[in-house]
Amino acid sequence: MTLLRSALSGVCLLGVLGSGIGLARATPALATESAAAMKARQKARIAFGARKWTEAEASFEAVLAAPDAAGMTAAQRAEVLGYLGLCELEQGKHREAAEHLGKSLEQDAALSRALLDRFTRAFDRAIDHVGRIYVAASPPDAEILLDGEPVGTGATVHELFVAPGTYTLRARLSGHGEGSQRVEVDAGKTVSATLQLVRAADAPARAPDPGAARSEPVKPQAPGPVASWLGPARVAGIGLTTATASLGALFMVRASASNGDLKERNSKLDALGFTPWACREPSPPSACNDLAVLRRERDQFAALGTAMVVASGVVGAMTVASFFTDFSFLESEPTGARVAFSPAATPGQIGLVAHGVW
Repeated sequence: MTLLRSALSGVCLLGVLGSGIGLARATPALATESAAAMKARQKARIAFGARKWTEAEASFEAVLAAPDAAGMTAAQRAEVLGYLGLCELEQGKHREAAEHLGKSLEQDAALSRALLDRFTRAFDRAIDHVGRIYVAASPPDAEILLDGEPVGTGATVHELFVAPGTYTLRARLSGHGEGSQRVEVDAGKTVSATLQLVRAADAPARAPDPGAARSEPVKPQAPGPVASWLGPARVAGIGLTTATASLGALFMVRASASNGDLKERNSKLDALGFTPWACREPSPPSACNDLAVLRRERDQFAALGTAMVVASGVVGAMTVASFFTDFSFLESEPTGARVAFSPAATPGQIGLVAHGVW
């Protein structure tokens, strides 16, 4: 028995030693990798502290381009992007500084309060010297180009920082006509653009007969029936929604006032010693008639107010839905005028920008 226990103890000891050796062999690789990443960031911070902006910029870019950059935490990546933007700002590279500082501030929750304030002030300084473009495309899988350079697809709204000037935005997608828009951007200003692509015809258009073109002049095509009433209908829908909502609110206020008067008169009856059932007796007090009138008035105004609020909600929903509905199937040719919305966001606010005619 003693021999068996000794043998088992020896086996366990060998297993523990083997595990320790394996762990000792695996640990240096992880430690070396972590030390290399830490050393690269430390080198960049030292150059930044010495105000060697060019060297610090190159070091921070090397950290972002390192093979293990994807393993950085959100806080580390936001910090590296912010310091890179500060280096570029010190060198007068305002466009690059705004781009990197903006990406850093997108992860503001990972930054300390001190760094967040510092990067925000630097971003405001950089954005005063550059323009900003928010651009999207519809359909969303269209490719977007800025002066011929691809910037991505329309699946997201792209925030572009550019030097002040005039630029051409284009969107292209197989099976669709190309969409383009020319924008002028001033320093410290923001513009928004939505590039709308029209689906190409299934069959190529037939070339017109030259003789027929000479004999009969081409007449301008009148707008379709849908285009003629859609715009006024939307305006009427907005007006009706506002009117019914306002009336509903007034009726609700009036019902509330009547209810207050009703409670006050009931309190007076209680003070005079009348029971709650006094108005149901064969000979009710004269004040009961006034209470009945007030009760009917309160119920009528409450019902009218509720109906008006519900009606305003229905009309408003239908009006909003009309902006996102394509009514071209009701006409022989697609409608040409429509409204498009593109999201726009800044560090201080977010909203929608409407484009088009309605």
